[in-house]
Amino acid sequence: MLTGRGDTAAAGHPVLVIGEALVDVIAVPDGPLRSHPGGSPANVALGLGRLGHPVRLATRMGTDHFGHLVRKHLEGSGVDLVSGSVVDAATSTATAVLDAAGVANYTFDITWALSAAATEALRDGPLAHVHTGSIATALGPGADQVLSTLHTLRPSATISYDPNLRPALLRSAEQERRRVAQLVAVSDVVKASEEDLAWLHPGESPDETAARWARSGPALVVLTLGASGARAWWRNGCQNIEPVHVQVRDTVGAGDAFMAALASRLLRAGLLGGGPGAQAETARAALHAATETGRLPAILDEALAVAARAAALTCAREGADPPTTAELTV
Repeated sequence: MLTGRGDTAAAGHPVLVIGEALVDVIAVPDGPLRSHPGGSPANVALGLGRLGHPVRLATRMGTDHFGHLVRKHLEGSGVDLVSGSVVDAATSTATAVLDAAGVANYTFDITWALSAAATEALRDGPLAHVHTGSIATALGPGADQVLSTLHTLRPSATISYDPNLRPALLRSAEQERRRVAQLVAVSDVVKASEEDLAWLHPGESPDETAARWARSGPALVVLTLGASGARAWWRNGCQNIEPVHVQVRDTVGAGDAFMAALASRLLRAGLLGGGPGAQAETARAALHAATETGRLPAILDEALAVAARAAALTCAREGADPPTTAELTV
């Protein structure tokens, strides 16, 4: 597992990631159980840290062995835990059962809520960007905390969101749609898988949902399609992102690596990011301006291609193990 932090070219206000950090217990056919640190938001924080960004993670983990494993994993890649993220409780787990193609199906033992200390610490210092998603934005009581925090921070930071839905933990799709729509509307960039949108809106194609979301607030909505690559949607059009072909070890964390690399490239380009004053609105306006025509500019083409490469590199190795900047530029 990589422990290098990556480059340090992205100095500035930190990225705040809010969401679950847990241990993925991976079961393979006729093989032993394996344990790896995971959780979709934690994986995104890890990916951003390895790409050289200062990152803070607001989460909930225990003081047990699994919690120690997760903390060591995150801190080794430059992720700082928000004060109050470690509590006297068990660390959550997700059991991923891999099929013959390496595709994971999950069951969960998870509790999600930010401590009072962590909620208070979210107000500390200026931020460049906020990312959230998955269980943290769907499972109570913490999901309400996350949505409220996004509304509070949006004037001073840009926002990205990945639904990364886990139906085993959720109510019906009909009951989940309102919250997901609220999160999409407050976000600047949204990434969602084909499976997410097929479950959430079974009466329409994932492309129809992505196109509608792109007209509801975000400047960019990216629909990931597994081995078929991805498709980017914006108010005035769509564009395919070609897949990068690798020998798949497993797909754990691939979407999170895609999200981290995309956010990284957009931050470096000044199309995401905030801080005191009007910086967030400046970046937000620049991202919307970049998606005003029927074709994406080269800077967004490059960002999406790099994100696809990051996802492929993660698929080629075991567990949620996103690449560093050096690996992405080989």
